[in-house]
Amino acid sequence: MESASKSNCPVIIQATNGGSQFFAGNTIQDKNACAAGAVALAIHVRTMAPYYGIPVILHSDHCAKKLTPWFEGMLEADEAYFEQYGEPLFSSHMLDLSEEPDDENIAICIQYFRRMAPMKIWMEMEIGITGGEEDGVDNTDADEDRLYTSPEQVWKVYEALSPISKMFSIAAAFGNVHGVVSIETISRS
Repeated sequence: MESASKSNCPVIIQATNGGSQFFAGNTIQDKNACAAGAVALAIHVRTMAPYYGIPVILHSDHCAKKLTPWFEGMLEADEAYFEQYGEPLFSSHMLDLSEEPDDENIAICIQYFRRMAPMKIWMEMEIGITGGEEDGVDNTDADEDRLYTSPEQVWKVYEALSPISKMFSIAAAFGNVHGVVSIETISRS
């Protein structure tokens, strides 16, 4: 926030599951620690941002299905904060259920988006996979055809989410390499 203030620029502060656990304390083994860490980070940012005089977006990133307890904890905090202050704690959340079958991915997104929409929280959802490895998901050997989200997949997401709210984006895969990869694995053709 200090750098953004010096540059007179808005900033996005992002919480990941691992970063949330770090903020909570890596020695805490409680199943709710990641959500508590994310909430603590968000409250800290909301408390300090006015002192820097810049707009701050609070975003949670890449929540896979196995991490939905973390997502659920943040969403519960959003709902409580909204009830008290008339706005959510976080500005946006990303559900990355790209490992799941498309129908399941979309159904889970619909379920959460229905809770997010009344609070005007932006949802980013991911469909399609990216190459490489990120957050323990390894797609290095994935079939190349799976690395490109089809227009039909995007349309299916749009049809499912747009009746709920227009406040969403679709993170579609276009063969891009994502995460930790060695330079040798990147195709240049």
